[in-house]
Amino acid sequence: MKIRGAVLEEMGKERPYKNSEPLKIVELDLEGPGPTELLVKMTAAGVCHSDLSVVEGNRPRPMPMLLGHEACGTVMEIGSEVDGFQIGDQVVMSFLPRCGECKACQTDGKLPCSVGSQVNNDGVMMSGEIHIERNGEKVYHHLGVSAFATHAVVDHRSAVVVDREVPPEIAAVLGCAVLTGGGAVLNAAQPGPEDTIMVVGLGGVGMAALITALAQDVKEVIAVDAMPSKLEKAKELGAQRTYTPQEAAEQGITADRVIEAAGNARAFETAYNAIGFGGTMVTVGLPPAHAKSEIAPLNLTAAARTVVGSYLGSAVPSRDIPNTLGSTLKENCRSLS
Repeated sequence: MKIRGAVLEEMGKERPYKNSEPLKIVELDLEGPGPTELLVKMTAAGVCHSDLSVVEGNRPRPMPMLLGHEACGTVMEIGSEVDGFQIGDQVVMSFLPRCGECKACQTDGKLPCSVGSQVNNDGVMMSGEIHIERNGEKVYHHLGVSAFATHAVVDHRSAVVVDREVPPEIAAVLGCAVLTGGGAVLNAAQPGPEDTIMVVGLGGVGMAALITALAQDVKEVIAVDAMPSKLEKAKELGAQRTYTPQEAAEQGITADRVIEAAGNARAFETAYNAIGFGGTMVTVGLPPAHAKSEIAPLNLTAAARTVVGSYLGSAVPSRDIPNTLGSTLKENCRSLS
């Protein structure tokens, strides 16, 4: 079938992108779904920093590639071997499909699926195939989704059914920003009622972490960001205290659970230095591969501190989107859209 989509022709073009135009809106040919796949009509897609990272060349991928991964849509066609979906279902895209069989998939979300990670790097589907063409030339898939288009073919493990009452612009962010930030709180940090939670970096992922933290039975939630407008939004949402990174450092502000969601080397340092005695820092940001942070290792040993990495919120999307994040946060997520 004929579709239209935003294709990245070349990574690392000069800014401003409105002049160099790395993305082109073009007509494409999309093959129908294979036995384990779905055809989805896209209804909403978010512009995530991971898309920008590919445009910048910080996340190298094969070119040309149809971008987009944070999205929701409506199921139009179902592969012959797929169960659990119906025509007309609203589905949220998950940018990391899980094969369910590799060693990483047995860790209850702690590790990303090794098979899904490999096919994402290769720009192909879980089947190893490519379904997008332009004038006979293959166009690679972005994270198994390629949501910046009118339609997409996705593996059934890249889609999760959600209530059709959830507005598309909210449903779209459940699969990336909310799953990553919210999952970091619920699955990785696992705060208790006497814990203080700090969120460093208040983009989409950080705001999702903040909303999730506020929905838990915890002692206090602290927000840290360099932008005053984001700190004001955090106050509106219910954060008890807000600081710039400089203020947090100068005042020695600490927390029992610290979520780093900026994907920036300096933000990592801010979060690390804010870990309280016996506390835990969960980092979900994705800085460029060459980024380096400077920390004092003695702080880990002397105060029994812990640093944990969390990819996609250490989540199992098929479980966490509908059961935890979708039901608890669907109204509050309006602030992210």
